[in-house]
Amino acid sequence: MIVGTGTAAQDKPPVLAVDLEHLKYIPRYSDAAIPAADGLMKEDYSDVLGQNHVKRALTIAAAGMHNIVLMGPPGTGKTMLIKRLPGILPSLSDSESLEVTKIFSAAGKLKDTHSGLLRSRPFRSPHHTISGAGLIGGGGIPKPGEVSLAHRGILFLDELPEFSRNVLEVLRQPLEDGLVTISRARAAFTFPARFLLACSMNPCSCGYLGNAGTHQRCTCSPARIAQYRAKISGPLLDRIDMQVDVPRPKEWNEQGPSVSSAEMRAEVNRAQLIQAERYKDLPISWNSELSGAALRRYAYLNKESSQLLHGILESLGLSMRAHDRIIKLARTIADLGGVSAISSAHLAEAVQYRNLDRQVFTEE
Repeated sequence: MIVGTGTAAQDKPPVLAVDLEHLKYIPRYSDAAIPAADGLMKEDYSDVLGQNHVKRALTIAAAGMHNIVLMGPPGTGKTMLIKRLPGILPSLSDSESLEVTKIFSAAGKLKDTHSGLLRSRPFRSPHHTISGAGLIGGGGIPKPGEVSLAHRGILFLDELPEFSRNVLEVLRQPLEDGLVTISRARAAFTFPARFLLACSMNPCSCGYLGNAGTHQRCTCSPARIAQYRAKISGPLLDRIDMQVDVPRPKEWNEQGPSVSSAEMRAEVNRAQLIQAERYKDLPISWNSELSGAALRRYAYLNKESSQLLHGILESLGLSMRAHDRIIKLARTIADLGGVSAISSAHLAEAVQYRNLDRQVFTEE
């Protein structure tokens, strides 16, 4: 089953209050799908020193299945942070588990000894030398590619600008529609591809642009920086909800208490239960899937918030796609706070995660 965007009922009051005390059981999810608090992942976010603002961003990304890219110099923990992301995601529901198992079966990825449904969310991390067909799917009789194998899970692209620009451009359709269509002479094949895109990248080729206060200085010329970043097109960047800087901590030995995966997972599960209740009558599961009438109803902005967002769009020159993604991100931030109405504070936090939109990206 492909989960698409749905339409809400007729115009009703936009604020939907959720009673958290009555969300102990959601019929769509089996008891076996409820994640355990301990032992889910050996790697824990508590192992990563500092970077609590990045962990906050990753919590938001996991809570609403929002695409995210981490940018910073080498050695700041970008890869470590993303590889721990599966440990805070909710387990697959029964229907999601069936979808994922069917895809892996069609791709010939199920082990002969495996029985039953796959229960863990996929985490796919292809090498930057992958071809467009490998990423999107293909062959004489097309098989699912990495974007479909990551369905309902995470697609991790490490060192994003190292991927061929032509390869990256094939991500546009799945990021927008949640599916991939491959046409052949006799038939067209459609595979589901609704995933959380998580990426990491350096700020420039050498990796040290803006790395002030250290002995390592950027050696890249402006032309080389532009060439490096131009591999990420504007339309692709527009589809990445969160663009977060990962700076080098000033004092490694003076970091405060580190947020753990269990703490982050508890926040994500709480927000996911709110979304499950809110969208129980719609064919969507996550805030990132909202569109059209459903977006206007469930992510309603009051006059003050709407004016704030309009001013931001004008000053940053953002697209209408970015406008909608900011609102969906703000909806998730509000859910994490257990708040029904989106406030200006939620919008302001959502906008600050559009960091790369405030920098100059030179197109080829």
